[in-house]
Amino acid sequence: MTDDISPRQVADVTAFVDIHAPPPADQATALFLFGTNQAPPAEIAAECYHAGLASLIICTGGVNRHNGIVEGRTFQRQLMDRGVPADVIRCEDRSANTWQNVEFSLAYLHEALRAELTITTVSKWYHRRTVHILKTPLRDIGAFYAIGWEPIYVGKPVSRTDWPSIPDGRWRVLREWEEVSRRVADGSLASLECVHESWR
Repeated sequence: MTDDISPRQVADVTAFVDIHAPPPADQATALFLFGTNQAPPAEIAAECYHAGLASLIICTGGVNRHNGIVEGRTFQRQLMDRGVPADVIRCEDRSANTWQNVEFSLAYLHEALRAELTITTVSKWYHRRTVHILKTPLRDIGAFYAIGWEPIYVGKPVSRTDWPSIPDGRWRVLREWEEVSRRVADGSLASLECVHESWR
């Protein structure tokens, strides 16, 4: 896609990359926080825990290349600062990318499935790779949910309406659309659709 992207194309791309399919309001799930150096995933997870909707929280992320924090450990600390007990939290702190977030957390994900918990991912709203990458090595996951949040780059929130006019959001959203489309087509990512308000 180039600078001449049309309003119709913007709408189609936005709909394709948007992962948001939250769990039912009364259903407790295991939350899977994809690594990032921004705080909203921990804020969302703590809010879900205190509402009785998150009985297990899996934090992921190794050293962030931009600021040097260890993302998984930072999430863990942010959760505990918000009153989430340590025994609710599982922490993966070695991953360097989205695929490794899942790969290095498989033991925790299987723990959640053995406990008969549905999985809910927490990631940037447009980061559609997250749901496909979760499904690819975890074929037995069944239907799962996703909570999307708006990241901030260069002081600007990348929203579903404003991303085309925000350079740091625009290239990320378009890259997501292009990469997921290509990798599903070549079989390197599992095929997945949002059906009946869940990913399956």
